[in-house]
Amino acid sequence: MAMSDLPLLSVLLLTYLMGAGLIWLVPERLPPRNLALGVSGLGILLCLLIMVGFDSGTAGFQWQERREWIPTLNIHYALGVDGISVLFLPATVLLFLGVILASWNSARPMPRLYFRLLLLQAGATLGIFMATDTLLFFLFWELSLVPFYFLASLWGAGPLRSYAATKYTLVMLGSGIPLLFGFIVLAFNHAYLSGAGLPGGLSFDLQTLLRTPMPDDAERLVFILLLLGFAAKIPAYPLHTWLPLLAMEGPVAIAAVLTGLKLGAYGLIRFAAPLAPGAAQELDWLLVGLGVIGLLYGAVAALAQTNLRAMLAYASLSHVGLVLLGIATFGLQGIQGAVMMLLNFSLVAGGLFLLTAFLRQRVGSTDITALGGAARTMPLLAGFTLFFGLAGMGMPLTSTFPAEFLILAASLQAHPGPGLAVLFAMILAGAYFLDLYRRAFLGPVSREAVAQAQDLRPRELWIMLMFAALVLMLGLFPSLVLEFIQPACAAWAGRFQ
Repeated sequence: MAMSDLPLLSVLLLTYLMGAGLIWLVPERLPPRNLALGVSGLGILLCLLIMVGFDSGTAGFQWQERREWIPTLNIHYALGVDGISVLFLPATVLLFLGVILASWNSARPMPRLYFRLLLLQAGATLGIFMATDTLLFFLFWELSLVPFYFLASLWGAGPLRSYAATKYTLVMLGSGIPLLFGFIVLAFNHAYLSGAGLPGGLSFDLQTLLRTPMPDDAERLVFILLLLGFAAKIPAYPLHTWLPLLAMEGPVAIAAVLTGLKLGAYGLIRFAAPLAPGAAQELDWLLVGLGVIGLLYGAVAALAQTNLRAMLAYASLSHVGLVLLGIATFGLQGIQGAVMMLLNFSLVAGGLFLLTAFLRQRVGSTDITALGGAARTMPLLAGFTLFFGLAGMGMPLTSTFPAEFLILAASLQAHPGPGLAVLFAMILAGAYFLDLYRRAFLGPVSREAVAQAQDLRPRELWIMLMFAALVLMLGLFPSLVLEFIQPACAAWAGRFQ
């Protein structure tokens, strides 16, 4: 049996789902965090095997698995990854590993439930990147809401954590309605064109739907429905209000997942744009408008913040505007930059939120009024925060620079005006981060909690070193990612020619 015939994607999924179940079976004396850490280690090994067996010179899906799920409706358990999605598997596993380490001593009360929900969340997220059947994708999409609701409402950092969790869940459930309707329209269109009728002619298979033409009106309807479904999770203005609220009220480590894995933007790339290419190009002004508004609004709002978590939430909103502009170019450079930017979120934005989690565990707050002079007692934590902050600004030799440069170059060619907005937003990024960093970490120590704070512990240091090494490596050698994703990105861009 060839290595590519092994069901490694299913094994990776089951590793996290079964790990969540095993936590209830281990004796009480064994800390559940150790089992969660072991599951993450096995997840990294499986991701490495998937990467080794992946042919980066091929544009199509690999590691495919297909089993009948609901035969009468032609719905399948179908998994697969291509050059666009495969790198998100190790990015997801690595980010959840960081969250587990960041929650090492703070998952109280009920640590067994906490780590079980965390593994379920990781499994659902991996399923989103693997699914090649639209209804299976929708299943994972909706399942990811359940563990997150309980994680945010039970272990949140603020008094409004239940409200924040409920708001997020209701917004996502509401956005799921147009998403599901869009997938149903695609399936009915295939049944109509195939002449097989209902229900036998229905198809929810992504690769089949990509080959199925659509009338112009149906294509516009599908694109708008899918855009509405994904916009809330991007998040795009004005559907963004849940993100700053959750960043302040929810668990800081869990906020790293929301900012580090932009599932809504991935959905636009994977489904909305390629399934309705004509409508996407016709309505490119909508993507460009959402991108520019998010880019500038997020940057200006970040300038006004006095809390590190709130600033990072609005900075994330600004940076995802760059991704929308990259998608709206519908060219190879733009989509390469957008995919690399999304991968950067898991390292840079995720890393910054993990650092704020470490800071809050020590000081009890991430507001600048409770900090000041933190670099004197926590030089490692302050140093990594500065490094990842500079990376978020797009400094050369970091992984964000080639991603932002590709998006900037493609945007200036396709949409010169919005491309200039990118340059302005980069200036604002330096202003809001450096000003808040100066007030939070530099100067004299003025708080007792800061004076007695401990610097990064060994386990925290190792995860930050791993994130920083990847940021530097991909900044020095961006071709490691760009050449890997080029065939799939070229095939994606080719649908808009």
